Amino acid sequence: MANILIVSEKPSVGRAVARALGVKESGRHDGYMEGYSDFFGLNIWVTWAAGHLVQMCSPDQYDSGYLKWRYEDLPILPGEFKYGIIPGREKQFQTVAKLMNAVGGSGQDQMELSALSQDKKFLVPFAYVVNACDAGREGELIFRRIYEMSGSSVPSRRLWISSMEDSAIRDGFAHLKDGSEYQNLYEASVCRAEADWLIGMNATRAFTTKYFKRLVVGRVQTPMLAMLAERQDKIDGFVKEAYYTVEVEGGGIRAASGRIPEEADSDALAGKCGGASAVVSGLSKVQKKGKPPKLYDLTTLQREANRFFGYTAQETLDALQELYEAKLVTYPRTDSQYVTSDMEQTVSEMIGLLSEIFPFLKDADIGYNVERVINNDKVSDHHAVLPTKEAVKNGMEGLSEKQRNIFCLVGQRLAQAVSGECIYEETAVTVLCEGHEFHAKGRTVLQPGFKKIGDVFQTAFLKDKPMDTDMKDDMAPIPQGLYEGMEITEIRAGSRRHFTSPPKPYNEDTLLSEMERAGSGEFEEGTERKGLGTPATRASILEKLISSGYAERRGRQIFPTADGRELAAVIPDYLKSAGMTAEWENRLLLVEKGQLDGRDFMQGITELIRAVLKECDAISAQERQRFHPKDAVGGCPVCGNPVYEGKKNFYCSSRECPFSLWKENRYLAGMGKRIDKKMAADLLENGRTHAEDFYSQKKGRAFAADLIMGIKDGRASFSMEFPKNKAKEG
Repeated sequence: MANILIVSEKPSVGRAVARALGVKESGRHDGYMEGYSDFFGLNIWVTWAAGHLVQMCSPDQYDSGYLKWRYEDLPILPGEFKYGIIPGREKQFQTVAKLMNAVGGSGQDQMELSALSQDKKFLVPFAYVVNACDAGREGELIFRRIYEMSGSSVPSRRLWISSMEDSAIRDGFAHLKDGSEYQNLYEASVCRAEADWLIGMNATRAFTTKYFKRLVVGRVQTPMLAMLAERQDKIDGFVKEAYYTVEVEGGGIRAASGRIPEEADSDALAGKCGGASAVVSGLSKVQKKGKPPKLYDLTTLQREANRFFGYTAQETLDALQELYEAKLVTYPRTDSQYVTSDMEQTVSEMIGLLSEIFPFLKDADIGYNVERVINNDKVSDHHAVLPTKEAVKNGMEGLSEKQRNIFCLVGQRLAQAVSGECIYEETAVTVLCEGHEFHAKGRTVLQPGFKKIGDVFQTAFLKDKPMDTDMKDDMAPIPQGLYEGMEITEIRAGSRRHFTSPPKPYNEDTLLSEMERAGSGEFEEGTERKGLGTPATRASILEKLISSGYAERRGRQIFPTADGRELAAVIPDYLKSAGMTAEWENRLLLVEKGQLDGRDFMQGITELIRAVLKECDAISAQERQRFHPKDAVGGCPVCGNPVYEGKKNFYCSSRECPFSLWKENRYLAGMGKRIDKKMAADLLENGRTHAEDFYSQKKGRAFAADLIMGIKDGRASFSMEFPKNKAKEG
């Protein structure tokens, strides 16, 4: 009888997988469990990674000399990257590693493994190890790092599932794939990790050592910060301008003019139209259809959860992950808004259960247009986020308010996506008064379709109705009975002043949207693109930006801090370009698909680092003092850069310049005099300074003189002028 080892990402997931496989536990130990599976006739050991157990080593673990940050040591480009166990997780790593090295392959080829618990030994001939970490790039990286660092030679297979439902786990286990089939995914994950390490370590050290201030640079974090800083610059630089409109009212309609630049012209027009007659000079009615929204991918769900409930992207992802592990929703870290054709029956069954799972949908008219959410070409690793049939028996009992809100948001989105179109009539009216045209628009809903479900959800969950995601309803219906040529008497008219509005600060909804669309104009039409970051990483990158002190939340809005804006100001454009970073994500996707060699990707990253260092080489001495403003004592007589006061001298801020004024120097030593700040300022401005307290050891008394500064080979030389023009050279 074959024995197998399963490695999950978390203990809770490992136990859920074991239960789904019908494992009857014969032993639970510290860090793993074991038992027999009725479904598959296998002895199964289950252990877990508890998140990442292995991490990339820091530069000082390659060379202790890197403990001190020096610009001269850059670039740091390891020939081969090193990995180490994350401090505090050594025990679990040893548990997983020992199990991974219990190699068997067949019932006859058994080897003894010392028990991981202290009180017994057991025989464990593992035929293969199953990677049951999350089915994505990061899950693949977690497993492979442990597997490789453990030195295991046990054959590996991959469990790839989009739901934690028992049936999905059993089906996935019945169709395990060889681990080698995910080699491209692993290569892409390694490239992503190494690129982030190289850019983070080199660029952070480069800008920190150049500017004498810790400046943290990240491949995705920095372009995100640049977006925030650029928006804030536009807000701060915005100058509001007034403009005017004239509104006329009569016959049950209200129409408005276009923008009028001058208040006097607006007042004059209002005065002419007030009390006058008008005529309906244009009337058109067009029937339009609003299409139902697509299903949720992670980013769209995070955006709407922020809009509806004010949840951060990380809060939404955390709640969604908990729902996934509770078997209530499908895999959360997806970038697809569709399902595949082989899921048609499953989705149809799910639709039939929606009103049973979500009571607020009982009276909703839910459609069955499943074909609308099917698109095989737009589903990569995982389909859209859906509720599961497991929710029928589990229900919402025990869920936190946040979990319940997210869960119901997912349910109503499926209901909307498969329901009918919203059909409405849009009416446009033109009113002619005193030779000027005024316009009005109105909308009448003929068939609410999917929008009725959205209204039901908002009524059940929201006190204040937010802006609808798909279609604004701020246009009142136009009264019936209007016709072209109709005269309207006794027009009421008024002039209104308006102001242009600055751009709005980002909130998580709009920031995630901007990240998702980053670089969209730089790719050819039809090119699959990933935007800035990935759905799985955007939330954590934003949180890192905030924890680093470069951004902050004020209510629902996100602002760059002063430090963040300063950092964005000194980073070169290509390093903070959202378009360029989106292109790197696109290239990682090509690596994942096997269409680009990982070495070519990394070569591009190396070239980028060299470009960064070349840029840093050109930073001027004056610019390097940006974060440490000092009062310059004066200008350097050699190169013109600022001269600052140090402990022992007055030095030129340019490292290449040899000029300095030593406070205690050989020329003045015998005269009991040292150069103070006032003398240095005089010397730099006038080339001379006067003092009354030079001391003559020969005569044993003080004397007055002018100290004259000359420059020879870039260095200061001195002489003196006495009241009687007797000079003393030095």
